[in-house]
Amino acid sequence: MRPPARPSSARALASLRELRMQPMKPSAMSKRKLKDSSAESAECISQVQKILRERFCHHCAAGKLFGMEQQYRHLLELLKRTTVHGESNSALIIGPRGSGKTALLNHVLKDLREMEQVRGNLLEVHLNGLLQTNDKVALKEITRQLQLENVVGDKVFGSFAENLAFLLEALRKGDRTSSCPILFVLDEFDLFVHHKNQTLLYNLFDISQSAQTPVTVIGLTCRQDILELLEKRVKSRFSHRQIYLMNSFDFKQYIKIFKKQLSLPAEFPDESFAQKWNNNVQHLSEDKTVQDVLQNLFHHTKDLRSLHLLLMLASSAVTVHHPLLMAADLQEASRQHSTDSKANIVHGLSVLEICLIIAMKHLNEVYDGEPFNFQMVYNEFQKFIQRKAHSMYNFEKPVVMKAFEHLLQLELVQPLERPSARAQREYLLMKLLLDSSQIMDALQVYPNCPTDVKQWAASSLSWL
Repeated sequence: MRPPARPSSARALASLRELRMQPMKPSAMSKRKLKDSSAESAECISQVQKILRERFCHHCAAGKLFGMEQQYRHLLELLKRTTVHGESNSALIIGPRGSGKTALLNHVLKDLREMEQVRGNLLEVHLNGLLQTNDKVALKEITRQLQLENVVGDKVFGSFAENLAFLLEALRKGDRTSSCPILFVLDEFDLFVHHKNQTLLYNLFDISQSAQTPVTVIGLTCRQDILELLEKRVKSRFSHRQIYLMNSFDFKQYIKIFKKQLSLPAEFPDESFAQKWNNNVQHLSEDKTVQDVLQNLFHHTKDLRSLHLLLMLASSAVTVHHPLLMAADLQEASRQHSTDSKANIVHGLSVLEICLIIAMKHLNEVYDGEPFNFQMVYNEFQKFIQRKAHSMYNFEKPVVMKAFEHLLQLELVQPLERPSARAQREYLLMKLLLDSSQIMDALQVYPNCPTDVKQWAASSLSWL
């Protein structure tokens, strides 16, 4: 038998070249490494999003307090005296909206609950003036939060005071020092002032002064003149403790707050990612573009909730493929944050309705902001049609009236007084709720806006 023929050297070289030209397939180990690293980065991003959401979206005590250390110590000491020594107290936390009243209280309560001598020894009742609109509703909510529905049952009480006294008596055990203290938190405190005879406030303050169950009442309000609204008998039972909060920080401190709010904590699971993230936050705080965005917001409002909203919008752009914040993210967040809702409504109007708004704009300029009526707007619109000789805008008067009424429904135009049944609609005095800059900004992005309408809007009084 003849031996099998060996392949020629030329064929062997060709097959070797073919093998070299084929792309190398990744090994199973390298695939596993890639998969593990992407899973780790996804886990890091998920953790970052969770931490930032807790800081920005909830009134939790996960973040830090800024510029209110003294107020924190005052409130903590006040509540410690109630929970540890059984003292009754009352106080008001007063400050503008967004100054951190709820955040301060949540921080104090969090730290208080973690103390050994306090743990499990404090009952909390949280009421809100927007929800508990009268004493009956408030009492029902107090009963629910103290879990005393079964105790009250079908009992009938002669007055609010008797009902509240019964609830507190049901919680008593032994003497004053061994009874479980109760904390009443009244958010939107100024709205409770409008309850009939201020009965709820009177009874709560009265109990906080008497030698019964230890009770502390904390009110949160943005009204600086709140004491002037209290009845004399209520004011005499209030301790007159007032804790004031003001956003008194300057722009340098505002930048520090920006850094602290975005930085990841030391206990973050992935140290290398946390270091990379925090270094990036430091670079952002030094970036001129970012500083301009923050300065615009700072001059508009020092409310930290506005800063939280801006940072939440920016951090929502963070993904596995975009793991670090960029200056462009903050710019886009600032644009969304400062979007004018009324200008957005204008984007959805018809060309006829846009023309009516431009006519009102010109009337405001001519008559220096004086009120106008539909007939004046219609006459102004007719002048534009005659000048341009446009048949496409030549609508019947009832159609124009319908468009004008639609602007009224959208609250872009407002009547100066409630119209009577006999009043003629054409002659009711109105005012425009958009200023000139809002109209011009809206027209810049209005889809397919006719050129002559834009020119009419941009024209001066010489058109009239």
